[in-house]
Amino acid sequence: MSMKSSQFMFLCRGSSWSLHLGSLTFHNTGVCCSLDADKYENDPELEKIRRERNYSWMDIITICKDKLPNYEEKIKMFYEEHLHLDDEIRYILDGSGYFDVRDKEDKWIRIFMEKGDMITLPAGIYHRFTVDEKNYAKAMRLFVGEPVWTAYNRPADHFEARGQYMKFLAQTA
Repeated sequence: MSMKSSQFMFLCRGSSWSLHLGSLTFHNTGVCCSLDADKYENDPELEKIRRERNYSWMDIITICKDKLPNYEEKIKMFYEEHLHLDDEIRYILDGSGYFDVRDKEDKWIRIFMEKGDMITLPAGIYHRFTVDEKNYAKAMRLFVGEPVWTAYNRPADHFEARGQYMKFLAQTA
């Protein structure tokens, strides 16, 4: 199943809500399609989201052969199925790509991301990322507190974050 992010537009607000997209359930997760990526440096809506969600740290990554050191190695690493112990927040400033996430039945769902889209993947969800045929994406990476870059490749079911995510999925059944 493949989805265009604008098919499920909504603004990331609140701290404990769920969105059911067929067999996909996001918890405290959202795609913000209303943002103007051309004015991200002074966007009051982005500042409001950062303030409300406590996204205190950010940087910008440009994923393309000319800009990303060790491009081929990084692309392979991003595409390896993994999870994080913290939420993964990405805001696409330019270009496009795909986040693949696992649904309740452990099947892949592909989410197309393009300029202006923001996604928050909850801690413990298996996922991967790849650029599309243009081989270019520029994204803002946001964190609550100091960034933690550690990715745990599957299998990583022994982590508490994975257990909490699975418990949430079981409660939504």
